[in-house]
Amino acid sequence: MACTILIVDDEKSIVDILKFNLNREGYDTAEAYDGEEALQKYGETRPDLILLDVMLPRTDGFEVCRRIRERDKLTPIIMLTAREEESDKVLGLDIGADDYVTKPFKNMELMARVKANIRRTSAAAPPAAPGAPGAGLFIDFDRFDAFVGGRAAELTAREFDLLAFLAASPGRVFSREELLREVWRFEYFGDDLRAVDVAIRRLREKIEEDGANPKHILTRRGAGYYFEG
Repeated sequence: MACTILIVDDEKSIVDILKFNLNREGYDTAEAYDGEEALQKYGETRPDLILLDVMLPRTDGFEVCRRIRERDKLTPIIMLTAREEESDKVLGLDIGADDYVTKPFKNMELMARVKANIRRTSAAAPPAAPGAPGAGLFIDFDRFDAFVGGRAAELTAREFDLLAFLAASPGRVFSREELLREVWRFEYFGDDLRAVDVAIRRLREKIEEDGANPKHILTRRGAGYYFEG
């Protein structure tokens, strides 16, 4: 069965181009032209991925993303923005978007990101880890989540993938470029290294007792990040 992608943009010309290119790649599509319609179509179609414009009538893309993430931590959301401000990109990542693409974008780059995000969420779960939810940090590969002191961390799919990848090689330092390739599953594009930093910060906020003084996800200055059990 073909994957369904929800396209959300108030410019019909952009929606038509995206629909054409995605259909050519074998994806089914649903379309919405404002934030409220996007939420309605999301509920009706439960898409495999969402392409979400930031500047939308009625309800903007940030609020749409936030409301979807309140009930769905897994469906990949790629934000589409014509803005260049770093704060907009960071806000999108902070509220749960998996990725962002700045307009005007190249079709090849966008398709690569779509494929990478769908491949990530459709991959089989890794082998279950020993132990059980309780004291300390426990990574639950069956639920795609982590438990901290018995409490679910409620990780997004990207956050879980990042934690699981780092935890699989404790002590090994991974650069941001390596994490983009291995976790995000695409090569370095533009200023995407910032996405890694934001994801690490959000992950620390959820699994560390003190995000400012982490014990599990550590930084090797000038080199990258690593996991300490």
